[in-house]
Amino acid sequence: MEEVKFEIVDHIFSLPSSSTFHKELNKISWNNRDPVYDLRGWNEDRTKMTKGITLSEKELEAFISKIKEVF
Repeated sequence: MEEVKFEIVDHIFSLPSSSTFHKELNKISWNNRDPVYDLRGWNEDRTKMTKGITLSEKELEAFISKIKEVF
């Protein structure tokens, strides 16, 4: 299996957690592609991650808009 390469271009925020993994929203370039917004769990030194979601800027804007409607 080929190794996945990533670069965290911009760390936006972390949510506190009492487990091994904490959620972070970052802007990440996966395999040298254009950066996307990425929400997933990371361990403290970012050597392990959980499954997550990636969103384009338009998708993130739509997501935020829908969240605002609910809350």
